[in-house]
Amino acid sequence: MRVLIPSPLQSYTSRARLVTASGATLGALLNDLDRRYPGIRFRMIDEQDGIRPHMMIYVRGERTRDLTTALDEHEEVVIMQALSGG
Repeated sequence: MRVLIPSPLQSYTSRARLVTASGATLGALLNDLDRRYPGIRFRMIDEQDGIRPHMMIYVRGERTRDLTTALDEHEEVVIMQALSGG
């Protein structure tokens, strides 16, 4: 699967904006990303195994917060990170 990585997380992917990963569910895909790019999952998933509030993940063009979302091997998953500050 193709996974688009936001700029703040590209330090984990050697600055790659587009990477590949696999998994039957969103949770499995994020686990595979972490296997390939250690530490990246913790930036997206909290200690209670939920998607962090500032992270937005899109599957089939729709935002999801459900790690059990089923994925197809031809999916494109878009990960976005909200910016905050003041």
